[in-house]
Amino acid sequence: MPDPARVVLAGSTGSIGTQAIEVVTAVPERFDVIAIGSGSAADALIRQAHSLHPKIVAIADASRARQLEGALPAGTEVRAGPEALASIAAAGDVVVNGVVGFAGLGVTVEALRSGSRLALANKESLIAGGPVVQAARRTSGAEILPVDSEHCAIHQCLGDSPVAEVARLVLTASGGPFRGRTSAELAEVSVEDALAHPTWRMGPKITVDSSTLMNKGLEVIEAHELFGIGFDRIDVVVHPQSIVHSMVEYRDGATIAQLSQPDMRLPIGYALGYPVRLEVAYGALDWASVPRLEFEPPDTRTFACLPLAYEAGRLGGSAPCWLNAANEVAVAAFLEGRLPWPSIASVVESVLERHEPSELTDVADVLAADQQARYVASNVVHQIALVA
Repeated sequence: MPDPARVVLAGSTGSIGTQAIEVVTAVPERFDVIAIGSGSAADALIRQAHSLHPKIVAIADASRARQLEGALPAGTEVRAGPEALASIAAAGDVVVNGVVGFAGLGVTVEALRSGSRLALANKESLIAGGPVVQAARRTSGAEILPVDSEHCAIHQCLGDSPVAEVARLVLTASGGPFRGRTSAELAEVSVEDALAHPTWRMGPKITVDSSTLMNKGLEVIEAHELFGIGFDRIDVVVHPQSIVHSMVEYRDGATIAQLSQPDMRLPIGYALGYPVRLEVAYGALDWASVPRLEFEPPDTRTFACLPLAYEAGRLGGSAPCWLNAANEVAVAAFLEGRLPWPSIASVVESVLERHEPSELTDVADVLAADQQARYVASNVVHQIALVA
């Protein structure tokens, strides 16, 4: 049996990270966690370190590093500061990027530049930094295995088929907690309403994105970046049961789909173990009790974030970076009670109207574009708050 793959878990204390730990500990002969990292959750890192015994523990918030001193297993290296998470990305064979939002860019780039496999759950880094990530992806040995259930499904359905044989990619969306509601009915929804996702267990930011369909819009851009398929050949359908995770339609009319119960451990395990599937089953279906599978077109008038994402994706360049930054600012304001749910799309639209194109050739360019977009988005949020 080959030596266990050395695994790095960036964002180990979040939803993806904790589920990744469930996967690797279920098959300890295949994986050895050598580094873990979090933004600021020192207590959780301490608990994980005593369970996993990694060689390195990283924390982005340097002020929390003192909590780790003397609390970790003997011999554990501590890395702290803004670059700490990116620094551990070069330490392993497989890097799980479960960092939430744009903060995951450094992990994505460093993992690829080191020639590692990147199990990517942080779609924002690929979307915002597309040109830079694609350049890093050309490093010898580097590869991206998507952890999003939809892109993992497409990866499985594509197999070794050439892109020329693909007619279109079909991404499925649950529709989130507000499927079927009108704009008038959504005027006063609360944070708690938006976080009540009917099928998936996710963190607050991505759950809000699901409620606005921005998550699906970001996934459209991600699919374009991952698989090299044009936006006119990427469609979205609402599938409330979340059993068909996505489909590939071929030019001869055949459609291949990947089905399972909604369980993020399946795409995590697929990305970690590829090309050899795990011996542990996650999301297996009982076909005798599978509910009716329904599909419907998305309501792009009520959920305007989806067409805005298509618009930014087609513009390319720095536009997806601005889209992502505007959305992160708007979602944070909503979660903090400073912005009503319908205004999330309004902020994104206003920011895209103010987009100033720039060339993204390195990480510094991406950071500058992101900072500029966040400044514009913060002003738009402030203006909306004054009117309200």
